[in-house]
Amino acid sequence: MYLLSLQTIILRHATLIVFGLGLFAMTYIIAAAPTRVASRLGLRGLKRQRALEKSEGWQSAEPLVRWLGVRVSGVVSDDMRTKIDTQISLAGDYMGLTADEFVAMSVLSSIGGFAAGLLLGWISGLGGVAVIPLCLIGGVLPYMEVSGAANNRLKQIGRGLPYVIDLMALAMGAGLDFPGAVRQVIEKSSNPDDPLVEEFMLILQTLQLGRTRKDALNEFARRAPNETVKEFVAALVQAEERGNPVAEVLQIQATSTRNKRSVRAEELAAKAGVKIVGPLMMVFLCILGLILGPAMMQMTGSGGAL
Repeated sequence: MYLLSLQTIILRHATLIVFGLGLFAMTYIIAAAPTRVASRLGLRGLKRQRALEKSEGWQSAEPLVRWLGVRVSGVVSDDMRTKIDTQISLAGDYMGLTADEFVAMSVLSSIGGFAAGLLLGWISGLGGVAVIPLCLIGGVLPYMEVSGAANNRLKQIGRGLPYVIDLMALAMGAGLDFPGAVRQVIEKSSNPDDPLVEEFMLILQTLQLGRTRKDALNEFARRAPNETVKEFVAALVQAEERGNPVAEVLQIQATSTRNKRSVRAEELAAKAGVKIVGPLMMVFLCILGLILGPAMMQMTGSGGAL
């Protein structure tokens, strides 16, 4: 028993020593690596400002994240920076973060998980057992947050685009040009924070800067690689290249998206009937147990009494 307790104590201390050395090595590598000049993009700068206005916690943490982002910039490779930038763009320039600041948030979150594991081990008496999982969870928490925001944003864009296409088709059918139809979408929206409205504002700004409609639409497809968005962009680009009337193309696209939406709803309704079988069976078994359980207990008690 004494040997087992001694082995447990040694294992706990060894775990803490290993993580302490790893934290020291990570700090040394970050401090010794060359740094890059922090950059700010226009749209991400606006996102940063909005996030700071909405969250007091982010106001307190943002200076530290920005400072650490500069420190870890020499550690992040170009390929990794490109992948992180793409993920942040899919999330709608989440909180105005740069790739370096995203890595800094992961480092800080991992350190927070390490501290939480130490605190939990000290309170519960488990030692360093909880350090490893909480440290790993803390490290991947920013990625899970950004990935969830990206998936939610793409779903909102996919759901809202058919209504926007209908409105653009009506506007262009009434005599407006393409920028005028885009402006109608922005003005008629009741939610300025809608990701689809933000993307159309970006399209309008891109057109006002003198870039072509094809460039603006391709940028929209890159930032929101949804199947509905790709079909919408491809149809408009093809109409522009062939000289077809954009209003007619939008009307055809609106009809097509409505039909696809109806088919998608029917598919989901059909799948719901299959998915609900499992929960219904569980409820049925529970009810059956509640009904037959007391009867079986009474029968067992009566048999014992006899």
